Amino acid sequence: MRYEDFLRAKKHSSGEFGFDPIWMPKDGFDFQEAIITKCIKKGRYGAFADTGLGKTLVQLSIAHNVVLKTNKRVLILTPLAVAFQFLNEAERIYVDDIEQSKDGKFTKKIVVANYERLHLFNPDDFEGVMLDESSILKNFQGSTRDAIVAFIKRVKYRFLSTATPSPNDFIELGNSSEALGYMGYMDMLTKFFKSNQSSVDSNNRNIGEKFYLKPHAERDFFAWVNQWSIMVKRPSDLGFSDDRYILPELITNAHVVHNKETWCINGQTSLFAMPAKTMSEVRVEQKQTTQERCEKAVELASGKTSVYWCNTNDESASLKKLDSGATEILGSMSIEKKEEILIAFAKGELDRLITKASMTSMGLNWQHCNHTVYFPTWSYEQYYQAIRRFWRFGQKNNVVVDLVISDGQERVMEALQQKTQKAIQLYDNLVKNANRDFTQLTKEFNQKTQLPEFLK
Repeated sequence: MRYEDFLRAKKHSSGEFGFDPIWMPKDGFDFQEAIITKCIKKGRYGAFADTGLGKTLVQLSIAHNVVLKTNKRVLILTPLAVAFQFLNEAERIYVDDIEQSKDGKFTKKIVVANYERLHLFNPDDFEGVMLDESSILKNFQGSTRDAIVAFIKRVKYRFLSTATPSPNDFIELGNSSEALGYMGYMDMLTKFFKSNQSSVDSNNRNIGEKFYLKPHAERDFFAWVNQWSIMVKRPSDLGFSDDRYILPELITNAHVVHNKETWCINGQTSLFAMPAKTMSEVRVEQKQTTQERCEKAVELASGKTSVYWCNTNDESASLKKLDSGATEILGSMSIEKKEEILIAFAKGELDRLITKASMTSMGLNWQHCNHTVYFPTWSYEQYYQAIRRFWRFGQKNNVVVDLVISDGQERVMEALQQKTQKAIQLYDNLVKNANRDFTQLTKEFNQKTQLPEFLK
């Protein structure tokens, strides 16, 4: 390969890669057709629509259009226990050339598989790839995430779909852009962001964030994101009616348990109980109050259909010991066993579930349940995704979320509240800048390449 060709291969692409839609589902709503049309015309696009807005229908429609256009296959990657939802929805909208593959073998044009089984497939077999709940990528280890990004880069038609990219994890937006073939995340950080490391902010505006958006670059940043994705919280964001999409009330209760112990970190014992500020302090606080928080959680969920969202194996084991009627999901379980439990809960065959948001908070529809107990962490997205398994369009009852924390975790709650507000601001800014143009100015290298003497 010539050096010029090497540089050209590294260049970020832009523009249109798609085609005009060929087919639309008869049961699709007007705003869903608008999303489908935009995705197909771009060919490489992120559809970031909120929970309950029909992302499964949208993704299946896009995949079916690619199949009709190219007569080639499309791979849809999903989180655990979500594939069956795609098959059910496909049957409802009369898309029949679809199957789930658990061993890398397939005969149909649309293939649905878990992320964990990606290594069984060859990207050369597919003309399109769809990442369902694409924000799950950061939950995987580096090698797995890199393999997914490398896979999607070798496919012509690429689509990402998730309810919401984390408003404070900007690297995720950069990874999404790079996977689609647009600006890379390092270029994005350089262009729009400043590092928050070793900085002092007396107003605590950026708790738990690695980077912050340059104030003068905000409008351009949101306009840039809108060049390669669409973010929808409700149909009215696209100019359509919200009549069918009115959510029931979300009731959030905070329950604080007292930590009777003081910390001992790196051999240093504190004299007084203080709010936890660092990750080390939060972990010690969580460990010291595991029993008390779990007892409170079981008390709150008693006699209800509910889900316990915990963070550590000790919490999970304690909850299981205190609530013998709950079913526990462990990371050490096989994929098949996890899917079996998740599907059983979705069908109403289990009363209570013990799980972690990092494992099972993505893509699952649990409208049959309207109560959950959550142990908060710094992650806004895990919190948002967890409660949206229940509080989503299609839920008929008010949803109750019981947050159980210790009195030393005040800062965690502050961070969660701040990130909630920033998420609202993110969507507002994206909607406001949806029609703004962003032009990325680049300098073309037009000089003759001169090799050093030792390479001649």
